[in-house]
Amino acid sequence: MAIDVWTFREARLLGADPMQGIDLSSFEVEALDGSIGKVDKTTNETGGSYLIVDTGPWIFGKKVMLPAGVITRIDTQSERVDVNRTKDQIKDAPEFDDSLTRDESYRRELGSYYGRGGQGYRDWDDTA
Repeated sequence: MAIDVWTFREARLLGADPMQGIDLSSFEVEALDGSIGKVDKTTNETGGSYLIVDTGPWIFGKKVMLPAGVITRIDTQSERVDVNRTKDQIKDAPEFDDSLTRDESYRRELGSYYGRGGQGYRDWDDTA
């Protein structure tokens, strides 16, 4: 079964919408090896959910687009989102700018990068 990188993990596992009524704006985003920035924007589109993360000074003030499938945990108490990728995997992803959120070519490229077999892929159980 192929993993859909554009769907929140809980929705895939439980058939439930984990984002119902939750605003992730300004939540800290934590990669496997450290903080990467704060959530600037989030969507909850069927088969197309993602986060836009403002990386601040980490990668020179750029933003990155992370498909919802890379999220492993949302902690509303501490306002933190954990992702199952390293900082280098995120930094090496296809470059993003705000005009690309609806660009199908960019979404395919990003999905291939983070999806099974892509350079930015990491299995759920692979936390090392």
